[in-house]
Amino acid sequence: MDRFVRALIQWQAGGRPEPARTLPVAQLRDRYAAQAAHVRGEATRDAGIETKDQLIDGGDGEFGVRTYLPPTDRGRLVTYLHGGGWTVGDVDTHDPVCRRIATELGAVVVSVDYRRAPEHPHPGPLQDGIAASEWADRTFPGRHHVIAGDSAGGALAVGISMHHRDHGGIGFAAQLLVYPPADPELRSQSARKYGSGYLSEVDDLRWYYDQYVPDPARRTDPEINLLGADHRGLPPTVIGTAEFDPLHDEGVELAVRLAADGVVVHHVPAPGLVHGYLLMADIVPAASVATRNVLAAVEQMLAQVPMAQ
Repeated sequence: MDRFVRALIQWQAGGRPEPARTLPVAQLRDRYAAQAAHVRGEATRDAGIETKDQLIDGGDGEFGVRTYLPPTDRGRLVTYLHGGGWTVGDVDTHDPVCRRIATELGAVVVSVDYRRAPEHPHPGPLQDGIAASEWADRTFPGRHHVIAGDSAGGALAVGISMHHRDHGGIGFAAQLLVYPPADPELRSQSARKYGSGYLSEVDDLRWYYDQYVPDPARRTDPEINLLGADHRGLPPTVIGTAEFDPLHDEGVELAVRLAADGVVVHHVPAPGLVHGYLLMADIVPAASVATRNVLAAVEQMLAQVPMAQ
């Protein structure tokens, strides 16, 4: 394991934190925000990026988006869904991630502050993500549009892609999924092997599913059980996984199933790292490298897509 990650694990363990599943949601959100701030550096804030926060209509209410304008615009657009178990996280916790994407891809980034569970269970966050992707496509037309997300946001990104495929909507140039959850039953070997002591606890992951999909019957929905979905016709996909992650094997299996359904897939492993490494890129050198690697894979895919006329 990367020595900086090991130090983070020791730092967190030293505080004897209560498991996420035992905390009130408001307190858990505050803790997640504080942890994200702890690993945030200043480097990504000095990139000459302009941002704008605004509210947009989700059909049954408003939610927020934050738009990032890159210092060098290369005609790309990324709609980004943050991680946090559909329950925590927001545009602030993932601000450094979106700044990196904007800078390294030369892309306008629309970060979605979707309404979260348990107040807004499935399919609420997914519907917000769909509305945000449509808003982004209308507001910044004629660009290579990438749908992207990390962790729970990665699962939302796949659901958004499936919606547009099935309804003749946006033809995304690519999708970026970083350590996405793909099996609500959490049956993989990595869930057993790395389910405790690696920053992301598998029992907490089960609790997050309970918040987002309280009706067990809905967990077979293709937007939730990604391993059981029909992936045909989805956009070229970059999947990033972390070695010491309960969700590692799900990401690998999702890559296999996408490829079996004819999707172009580039799997980017992150040796020595844990779930959530995108948020550590400012202070963990290996996480910075892994972040660059997944974005380089997206860059390679976009370079092969002709510009729209």
